[in-house]
Amino acid sequence: MVLQVIGAVAGLAPLFAVIELGRALLSSGPVDSDRVWTFVILGAIGLFVRLVFTGASSGLGHVLDGKVQLSLRRALARSLGQAQIGWLSRRRSGELAKVVGDDVAAVHPFIAHAPGELVSAFVVPLVSLVYLLTIDWRLTLITLIPVVLAIAHVPLLMTPARTREQQDFDAAMGRIATSVVEFVQGIAVVKAFGGSERAHRKFLTAADEFVDIFTRWVRGVSAVAAGMQLALSPPFVLLVVLIGGTVRITSGDMAPVDLLPFLLLGLGLTAPVAALGHGFDDMQAAGRAVSRIREVLGVGALPQPARPATPQDNRVELRDVRFSYDDGPEVLRGIDLTLEPGTLTAVVGPSGSGKSTLVQLLPRFFDPTDGSVRLGGVDLRDIDSRELYRRVSFVLQDVRLLRTSVADNIALAVPHAAPEDVKRAAQLAHIHDRVLALPRGYETVIGDEVKLSGGEAQRIAIARALAADTPVLVLDEATAFADPQTDQAVRQTLATLRDRTVLVIAHRLETIADADLVVMLEDGAVVEQGRPTDLLAQDGKFAAFWRAQQSAAADDSESRGGVLQGDLSR
Repeated sequence: MVLQVIGAVAGLAPLFAVIELGRALLSSGPVDSDRVWTFVILGAIGLFVRLVFTGASSGLGHVLDGKVQLSLRRALARSLGQAQIGWLSRRRSGELAKVVGDDVAAVHPFIAHAPGELVSAFVVPLVSLVYLLTIDWRLTLITLIPVVLAIAHVPLLMTPARTREQQDFDAAMGRIATSVVEFVQGIAVVKAFGGSERAHRKFLTAADEFVDIFTRWVRGVSAVAAGMQLALSPPFVLLVVLIGGTVRITSGDMAPVDLLPFLLLGLGLTAPVAALGHGFDDMQAAGRAVSRIREVLGVGALPQPARPATPQDNRVELRDVRFSYDDGPEVLRGIDLTLEPGTLTAVVGPSGSGKSTLVQLLPRFFDPTDGSVRLGGVDLRDIDSRELYRRVSFVLQDVRLLRTSVADNIALAVPHAAPEDVKRAAQLAHIHDRVLALPRGYETVIGDEVKLSGGEAQRIAIARALAADTPVLVLDEATAFADPQTDQAVRQTLATLRDRTVLVIAHRLETIADADLVVMLEDGAVVEQGRPTDLLAQDGKFAAFWRAQQSAAADDSESRGGVLQGDLSR
């Protein structure tokens, strides 16, 4: 800003030189050539100083802007990396991408341009006014009429209605970004099932809403913006100065040569104000962007205990656990459950019964609203997160693989794992042979060199969890996309892990039959639990669920057999 002040003041030197040249050339008597060339040289020096200092100010501002944007993105990365996984899972990727990308970029004008524009908007008019006041204070006031008219329009751009329209504009942009991401991610399914019209509808709706909001905003500000532009336009400024100067000169109160400074500097008074108007829009946009950045930076990190405790064993206990999302209705109600080390526990129940929420409490995606989840006799909230994830690994149905090698994806939790350990985990997950068939084996980059199927991606995720070698393993329908043969092989692998505490969400009867303990959930509460054979003998809700699953499996088998028979007959 100091550099900009020097540059702005030096930028007035050419105008002052022209004014004094006019006085020297228009005065009666011989022209003083030395005096004329002195003004020319001083004007040239002022122009050079302006170029040097404003250029330095702009360069420094852009360097600072780059550092600030890098710092903000690093801070956002740290905040998102420390945020509770449950919070992230309920946010759309398009919204977060807009914050990290567009909103951080929106800070650029505020840092790189706004300081210089603000300085010019105040320093240049101030110095010009002081100079003009020394010539004729009455004409100076007349020259300020366009500036006053333009400034009078500014409050009209800051009304609550305009602020709401700007907020609606930003929200509409976010909806467009989200709809694009969702459409691209589901493009394969859309093409396969011919639902392109329905898939496009959400994006088109978001685009139409944006057009309506943008049109409403333009209608609201167009008249005000036009009034400001008219007031600051050079023809209007010159007209005001000429009318005022003509009145002053014809009345004999001012010499004609004194009109020249007002004609030149009058335009200089309005130009910075016009730039300030554009800078004002950028500052408002930056302010809204910063508020969204602050919202993400303010996301609470996973609370860490002041005095971490160490679990004594791998026994998992849920004691009167209750949970609700954002003060909504309870999803889990009074869950009491014990998972003994070396056992496999299957959680079953209808959709919406709270199964996924229950298993997400164990790796501490969320903390229970009431009650406690304990590992080895210690509340999870009293265990350091690094210690927790050394003991608990998980595989979710929605698998996320990184755009890196297969080996790095498997060794994500143990970056320095030996190649033999990576291959052993892949063999246990029954993905080793598929990996060897890839172009570069375990060094093949997922997403660039190969596209894995859903079942293959899940087996990579299972290998990742097995490579972590944690004593507690959480599986949320980890073989939902696998074929029956692979599912059976993975179940055989899990059966060999008798030294681990395994918790799975199960729909397939084979997985349920292998369990040591079955927990039946309904409306967020445990309605039955016990060994599968014992629960079937009770002929309760689990038995009804079992029969329904058997019937569905039989119908599916008959349907597939009929299709196959029809294909063979054709």
